[in-house]
Amino acid sequence: MAKRTVQVFQVDAFTKQVFTGNPAGVVLGAEVLADEEMQAIARELANSDTAFVLPSSGPDHDLHVRFFTPVREAGFVGHATVATFAALLAVGRAEPGHVRQKSRAGVFDVEIAGGVDDPRIAVTQPAPRFSAPIDDASRGKLLDILGLDSGALDPKCPPVVATGNSNRLLIGLRSAEQLAQLHPDLEGLKRLTPHLGAEGFLVFVRDAHGPGTTESRMFSPALGIPEDPVSGNAHGKLGAYLVSQGLLEVEHGRASFVGHQGTSMHRPGEVGIEVAVKDGKPVAVKMTGTARIVFRTELALG
Repeated sequence: MAKRTVQVFQVDAFTKQVFTGNPAGVVLGAEVLADEEMQAIARELANSDTAFVLPSSGPDHDLHVRFFTPVREAGFVGHATVATFAALLAVGRAEPGHVRQKSRAGVFDVEIAGGVDDPRIAVTQPAPRFSAPIDDASRGKLLDILGLDSGALDPKCPPVVATGNSNRLLIGLRSAEQLAQLHPDLEGLKRLTPHLGAEGFLVFVRDAHGPGTTESRMFSPALGIPEDPVSGNAHGKLGAYLVSQGLLEVEHGRASFVGHQGTSMHRPGEVGIEVAVKDGKPVAVKMTGTARIVFRTELALG
């Protein structure tokens, strides 16, 4: 069998400094790989997610990207999308403008700005849907697993599940100190996942760095990710949630904030979120971030 070669990048997303933000693998030329090889590469790279870039397969998109965690394929991943276009800019396969990216979760509009040394990638997706606040019994189990009492919860932010291309439980706390001290029972969260229908748990504090900011941590043990450094997708859901709760100021049909995450993991990063609002309801979310390439290499397969 002839040898096949793919380009592999390690990229830190949602940061301007290497070794911070959220690391993602990016594999270019992935059309030569079988599904099981993509999964094996994602497991070997051991990032929370790895993006595999393939050519378009139809007129409704410009390229096809598949995302794999170390244990399974995912529908869409925000930080790995930012990483993908940083890698494509680096090899001259992308330029400023709009690109339609197909993934398992649908076709997303991606806006590319800046250049190789300062890429700025924005992804627009539909606003998520929200469950009713979780019931008292589930909330009690969740608090036990997180090691918190009910007084730690932000009274303006009832815990709800946000659904869309992924499902995340959003949990607001009163203080950044409580957030920093969290040591959740990860096996307990994994057991709770099927009961709540949430594969990740985003715990956040409003106005942690001043008005219009948040500080967050996200735990996704069911996806093989004990703690995610910086999640763009979850911050998009959080932006829509804050609008739905009346906790973000809306001007001319837009609301925005800056999400901070990764501090507890010594990998700080920032996500810019803009929410489009119509008749008081969120209708679309734009997630913006930058990235830095840590290294690139080639992988030869038999």
